[in-house]
Amino acid sequence: MTADRQPPVRLRPEIVALAAYAQGKPAAHDAFKLSSNENPFEPIEAVREAIAGSSINRYPDASGRVVRARIAERFGVSEQEVHLGAGSVSILAQLIQAAAAPGDEVVYAWRSFEAYPGLVAVCGATSVTVPIRADGRHDLDAMAAAITDRTRVVIVCSPNNPTGSIVTAQEFERFMQLVPNDVLVLLDEAYIEFVTDPTVVNGRTLTGRYPNLVVLRTFSKAYGLAGLRIGYAVGPEYILNAARSTAIPLSVTEQAQLAAMASLDNEDVLLERVRDLAVLRDEIWSALREQGWDSPKPHGNFIWLETKQFTERAAGIFSEHGIVARALGTDGIRISIGEKESVASLLRASEEVVRSLPSTL
Repeated sequence: MTADRQPPVRLRPEIVALAAYAQGKPAAHDAFKLSSNENPFEPIEAVREAIAGSSINRYPDASGRVVRARIAERFGVSEQEVHLGAGSVSILAQLIQAAAAPGDEVVYAWRSFEAYPGLVAVCGATSVTVPIRADGRHDLDAMAAAITDRTRVVIVCSPNNPTGSIVTAQEFERFMQLVPNDVLVLLDEAYIEFVTDPTVVNGRTLTGRYPNLVVLRTFSKAYGLAGLRIGYAVGPEYILNAARSTAIPLSVTEQAQLAAMASLDNEDVLLERVRDLAVLRDEIWSALREQGWDSPKPHGNFIWLETKQFTERAAGIFSEHGIVARALGTDGIRISIGEKESVASLLRASEEVVRSLPSTL
């Protein structure tokens, strides 16, 4: 049989049909990239020095023991109750794969983090999406009602990406009372450091309270280590051991581990930057509200604009003003909080969208 007559390699049809995760578009040299929720600040000197002292010809510590010990100390747990991954999204993938198989279900709000559907599909499970409320917040009662005997995982994202809305501690406690103990709950807190609302649920206060809860966090956003890929999970040891079994070995580099330790050693400096970004976020949000946008109050390092069927046109207007934003289907546009120099262009673009597409507000 000739090569051109050979049948194609048999691939899983659900994977072939699945759209790959699309990274935020890059920006031209004269534009601002506000599409990927990156921290706009350059690495601090301590991080640069830590990376410079790494050994790239040797494998890293696969367990990340030093970093895990530091995180365990701050959460008040054992080292075995902390797990590292190449970004928190990789741990999400590990945990979903460990808990859900073909025929099982994973419940999460939608719209939420766009990687969730793909992570569920890859392990052969079924997504059960619960629409977010009109104010961009999780409908936790509806999510609890969506749990069935087939449900293996529930994901709660706070602040929610892309709407920026939070789940309060009171709401989450009530929700956990409704979730069966044999269903794994993942609290995705990738943007928790940007929250200034004291009512927010905080994973650091939940350790040891729920036998089916894992808290996920990352160094990518607040700590500005997106390019090094390191995140962590805190939860029951047996659950994290299952995640470790599904993980790609040695995926968290030595550079990432050293940078994470340097970041924790210099946390005051980095969190001051976070506070500055939160202030700028609130200023931009107030300006958008004055323009007429009905945007939910943001709690991450981004703002959500519901542009619906006009999303592509609105994204084009932003691009014309030198703002590369994240257009998400026909739902809306997510705009990261970036350099202060980007604000004037951002607000000019958003004002033009309001004038051009008033029916989107």
